[in-house]
Amino acid sequence: MPQERKSYWNYIAGLLLFGSNGIVASGIALDSYKIVYLRCIIGITVLLLLFLLTRQKRNVKGYERDLCFLAISGAAMGGNWLFLYEAYQQIGVRTASLLCYCGPVIVMALAPILFHEKLTLHKCLGFLVVLVGVFLINGQAAQEGKTLWGLFCGGMSAVMYAVLVIANKKVTHIVGMENVLYQLLFSTVTVAIFLLFREGLFFSIPADAWRFVLLLGVVNTGLGCYLYFSSIGRLSVQSVAVLGYLEPFSAVVLSAVLLREGMSLLRLLGVGCILGGAMLAEMSGKKTRSSFSE
Repeated sequence: MPQERKSYWNYIAGLLLFGSNGIVASGIALDSYKIVYLRCIIGITVLLLLFLLTRQKRNVKGYERDLCFLAISGAAMGGNWLFLYEAYQQIGVRTASLLCYCGPVIVMALAPILFHEKLTLHKCLGFLVVLVGVFLINGQAAQEGKTLWGLFCGGMSAVMYAVLVIANKKVTHIVGMENVLYQLLFSTVTVAIFLLFREGLFFSIPADAWRFVLLLGVVNTGLGCYLYFSSIGRLSVQSVAVLGYLEPFSAVVLSAVLLREGMSLLRLLGVGCILGGAMLAEMSGKKTRSSFSE
């Protein structure tokens, strides 16, 4: 029981760290692509050290098919971060986070085709409610003069998130920390290639940005991934699903409190529709599932 309680707190801590990513990134005066590159480089270094220090078992030999899907998933993770962090800078942390969180709902909509899962009434209803929320959020953002490029990046971050999840669901043997280690490795390679062709891998970092860069890479990425993936396997599917909503919720709250991103009635309704609709769709099938992947 004490171990399970520890897993709960580790999982919650990991979610809250992920929810604060946009807040930390807002303190770094660099292009979004450079921020993502630094996050990947520092994060993979920290996670590799934690992997070695905790003496995790390597299970990749003989599972080349899994590794291929992890490469796809990792590349999608890199794409997700590139689009998401650009959206942070263009349309704000709150709106970008909520648009990105439509990713799981895209997976639910495609599940009957890709995984032959039954499309229930609850899932259909949840999907429609999320669409209403997206419409409210985007309409409000457009009225405030937010850029179409920023909204596009927010939407594409959700698409990349969906690809990440779908590819990861095909992985059956490489799990836990080893799974995320390979994903982060392929993500780092993807982002590095993108930045290499865009403007090069070498650039100066403002002196006052280093503390936020290290916080984002070491704590939010390296430690956050460790806390998340070392605890998720010890929790029930229902607990993982319900607690998972702390991540977008904390992003919305922190952006409102720390970044002074206002919350109008329409936007509040949009937030409620996206989180409530996603929860409705997610909860409808939990009793029949035996595993969870992100």
